[in-house]
Amino acid sequence: MNAIQTHIPGFPRIGAARELKFALERHWRGEASESELEAVGRELRARHWAQQRAAGLDFVTVGDFAYYDHVANHIQLFGCEPARFGFGAHDSALARYFTMARGGRSDAACGHGPGCGHAGHALEMTKWFDTNYHYLVPEFSEQTAFALAGERLLGEVAEAQALGHPVKAVLLGPLSFLYLGKERAAAEGFSRLDLLERLLPVSGALLSRLKEQGVAWVQIDEPILGLDLPSAWRNAFEQAYWQLNQAGAQLLLATYFAPLEENLSLACRLPVAGLHVDGVRAAHELINVADWLPAHKVLSVGIIDGRNIWRSDLDAALARLAPVLAKRDGKLWLSTSCSLLHVPFSLDAETKLDPELKSWLAFAAEKLGELAVLKAAVAPGDASHAAAGQSAAEALAEARARITARRASARVHNAAVAARLEAVAADPQADRRAAPFAQRQQVQRQRLQLPAFPTTTIGSFPQTPAIRGARAAFKRGELAADAYEAAMREEIAYAIERQEILGLDVLVHGEAERNDMVEYFGEQLDGFAFTQNGWVQSYGSRCVKPPVIYGDVARPAAMTVAWTVHAQSLTQKPVKGMLTGPVTILQWSFVRDDQPRERTALQIALAIRDEVADLEQAGIAVIQIDEPAVREGLPLRRSQWNAYLDWATKAFRLSAGVARDATQIHTHMCYAEFNDILPQIAAMDADVITIETSRSDMELLRGFGQFRYPNEIGPGVYDIHSPRVPSAAEMTALLRKASAVIPPSNLWVNPDCGLKTRGWDETNLALANMVSAARQLRAETKATTA
Repeated sequence: MNAIQTHIPGFPRIGAARELKFALERHWRGEASESELEAVGRELRARHWAQQRAAGLDFVTVGDFAYYDHVANHIQLFGCEPARFGFGAHDSALARYFTMARGGRSDAACGHGPGCGHAGHALEMTKWFDTNYHYLVPEFSEQTAFALAGERLLGEVAEAQALGHPVKAVLLGPLSFLYLGKERAAAEGFSRLDLLERLLPVSGALLSRLKEQGVAWVQIDEPILGLDLPSAWRNAFEQAYWQLNQAGAQLLLATYFAPLEENLSLACRLPVAGLHVDGVRAAHELINVADWLPAHKVLSVGIIDGRNIWRSDLDAALARLAPVLAKRDGKLWLSTSCSLLHVPFSLDAETKLDPELKSWLAFAAEKLGELAVLKAAVAPGDASHAAAGQSAAEALAEARARITARRASARVHNAAVAARLEAVAADPQADRRAAPFAQRQQVQRQRLQLPAFPTTTIGSFPQTPAIRGARAAFKRGELAADAYEAAMREEIAYAIERQEILGLDVLVHGEAERNDMVEYFGEQLDGFAFTQNGWVQSYGSRCVKPPVIYGDVARPAAMTVAWTVHAQSLTQKPVKGMLTGPVTILQWSFVRDDQPRERTALQIALAIRDEVADLEQAGIAVIQIDEPAVREGLPLRRSQWNAYLDWATKAFRLSAGVARDATQIHTHMCYAEFNDILPQIAAMDADVITIETSRSDMELLRGFGQFRYPNEIGPGVYDIHSPRVPSAAEMTALLRKASAVIPPSNLWVNPDCGLKTRGWDETNLALANMVSAARQLRAETKATTA
């Protein structure tokens, strides 16, 4: 075996043309059978393995493919589907999998009686560490049992082997699997760590099966080693891996997204055959890892960034690798820092992207090529795949030239933006509202005259085939601008009419004209560029196409005012102006790496601030600045939290600080644990915050109550990521729970998130039930205070 080996922790599974997305949606609509969906999966896996081998990788990665989510894969792999779903022998594995992901079973199955909704709820969804990928959260209780159900994974291994590929299987490690779950319906004092001794024999049996099947290496991911772990979890690693090592498989322990810090010594001494570390985010630890990892163990360095789309500075990468290679006697595995799940598939599809900008980028396929170049540079005798038609020296020279050109490009810097940032830094009141919330609240209530438990939605309404078709025709040049605008105005009028009929209190224009909550704004801001096919999986079939922030950000003109004013002209009720916040635009974009993220966030904040001022000037009384990504942007290490939260909350306040007292500022956050940053959320000083709480049965709201969150709050009363429509009684029950921890006078009623992905039939029914629930709470509150 060569001294230098190459591999990747994982590869995008959605397909070069989003084949998996479309196959999933056909299956969910009943237009494709399970066998037809499985055939698409087999074709994609075969294609992706072939691509990895063609790029010169020494192993293909098997086990990174998922029809919805890799954590959900492990729930089935370890046989711990929650009992509340009431699955029976007649339910196929794939049907059970999608029920856990999307919900939809009847209330009766859970045994708690009609209306409880437990069985129908999909698993909770939250962000995968600090990425914009969402995973399904495993549920654990003292009754949880494990049993090996490895047929799917073992079958995929057999597929790869039959195609002649050397296989490296990948698994989520048992401690990370438990840590990333949560206790549900568990006895007091129960910890999911208590289940480790039940899970380890199942994990060990799987490793034995993989070894028997001829798998040379098993990558076992334990990304929680990059977190500030409680001592009980840290202490569990050695015994756990001693037991797993008995299976005889060669284990490559993989960490990513963060430095190991106090866990470095632990990771190096665990009884595994190798260790993969993130050489991008933890570059400063590489020498220590090389020193501490025993010489007989493999060291895999993730030297190519798996999280961003910029070409690697290969000279800098080689410089980082040189001392590590010296310490490891020239033996090293080279890899990407993490799975390439987080970047688009290939630049080949970008036929319209500006050539200069395109020359600065590398997607998943191009990152495989960068690995090949590095391998050719450090081990010339091993490499035959450096780059098509190029020697390693030629490939390095080309990469060097493109890095230099990007740094020198005049399109990157804007002197006016720099001057404005300096002025903001000198003004301590720039990010503050004029009056404190208590005073603003009274002025806003006098202006808006809303009932108790006011109802609203989060912003978007269904993106129907007609809307998508009109947008596509407009982009193709087949629909004139005035015709497209007229079509969107009709859609806005329909959304306003439906909300009036339903009886909502604060309306939205529905965002018919918007393709994506970040892309829409980025298309109108300087410093942003957009790909044609730079899709990245967010969850299930949901893909996003993140903007590329390549230069200084500025707003040339108003972005939302005309649409919002049109909507407001159609109703006497207040219509919210809908904006995406600076941190979310930052987090959900591929961000330039040549300046601190803080500086880019503040540039975006100034652009949003200008839009707030224009909306207010146009008479809009309620403005929502969505910030669902504030929590996901937290550094994984607490020691870095304060610095991040200082500039992240400042960016939000800077965007809203221009608003007058009578203008009500909303924000929205979804699918994250907020309890550990509640002081900072309060410091954002939004007049109203809406959050996702329905999948957690209002559990996420409890922290806001204990913290005595001072401003108004709208806990989501139904899950918009599931096609299931909850009853009015179910939503009423959730609102009663909310009223027990939040003063009813400060409570709003709304769905968990936007309704873009839902259909109008279910939207109408769900919102009618929601309004009914709000009216029931008003009646109960009135009766109580009478």
